[in-house]
Amino acid sequence: MSNTYNIMMLPGDGIGPEIMAQVEKLITWINDNTDLTLKTEHGLIGGCSTDAHGVPLSDETLEECRASDMIMLGAVGGPKWDGVEYNKRPEAGLLRLRKELDLFANLRPALVFDALIDASTLKPEIVRGLDILIVRELTGGVYFGEPRGIEDLGNGQRRGYNTQTYTTNEIERLARVGFDLARKRGNKVTSCEKANVMESGKLWREDVTALHTAEASDVTLEHMYADNCAMQLLRNPSQFDVIITDNLFGDILSDEAAMLTGSLGMLPSASLGADGIPGVYEPVHGSAPDIAGQGKANPLATLLSFAMGLRYSLNQGDLATAIEQAAQNVLNNGTRTADIIAEGCTQVSTDEMGDALIDDLANNSAIKNAA
Repeated sequence: MSNTYNIMMLPGDGIGPEIMAQVEKLITWINDNTDLTLKTEHGLIGGCSTDAHGVPLSDETLEECRASDMIMLGAVGGPKWDGVEYNKRPEAGLLRLRKELDLFANLRPALVFDALIDASTLKPEIVRGLDILIVRELTGGVYFGEPRGIEDLGNGQRRGYNTQTYTTNEIERLARVGFDLARKRGNKVTSCEKANVMESGKLWREDVTALHTAEASDVTLEHMYADNCAMQLLRNPSQFDVIITDNLFGDILSDEAAMLTGSLGMLPSASLGADGIPGVYEPVHGSAPDIAGQGKANPLATLLSFAMGLRYSLNQGDLATAIEQAAQNVLNNGTRTADIIAEGCTQVSTDEMGDALIDDLANNSAIKNAA
């Protein structure tokens, strides 16, 4: 089996280039210290691509993404592009990448690091040991449904409309991912929708139930309305293991779950498609243009996203675990960027945090030649 892999690097806008530079350093260390060979290509996405090519994702960059083994993405967007038309907005490039590669499953872990437990707005006894995985459907639903638009009704009135739509195939393939992941975790899936008021939610519940009966009866399944799930995430988050939900509710619930951990700067994500399709790995946080170029950005979410890529796209689970443990160790040692600084800890820059993780990894002699 080849140990050579091609990684497409899309730094994007704002703090994207500086946090992705830490991934580049980690890739260099891996190439020098393991039997893996990770080759990188670079492309533009988001506002920087609109500035350079007139579109937020060029056809050429998209084809380079298709040819890669995994895709690392920094962040897109910023006020500079607030006034551009919808199809040229930075976020449109990200949506196109997901849609063209059919990356239908977005994995958003909400994990509370012991060293950061006091950063959560909830009481420590509520969030201690929290480990939730939200699996969000990513290529369907109201974000992509047709018809959509804004129409003039006359007399100074307008109407905006979007269409929420799902098929059985879209629901089943997302649910399968959730059931498969649950088997490797706590063996419980909570499926969230609004079956009480939405036909698409009713179909979602019926199809998930039927699939569970046919293929996943070994996994515990519960159904929950999305608004109740939002409340329960604050009331008793430890009841959840894997949450599966649609595109809109997944967008909202995953951001809520992220803040249970205390910092968006700590949370990775993965967007996955069918076998053989490169996954996209990116931090949950945005482009933070207000601190771009100042060395203040926390790179850990990006480095942990890279670890997810090693696990899910390159099948390098041991190395991924070592990187995740290195992040834990760095935090336990009191090394912090500005967003997670606490009394008694040492504040470091973006570069210094990246170096600290690599230094800890380098001290793990078991990982050398283990990949």
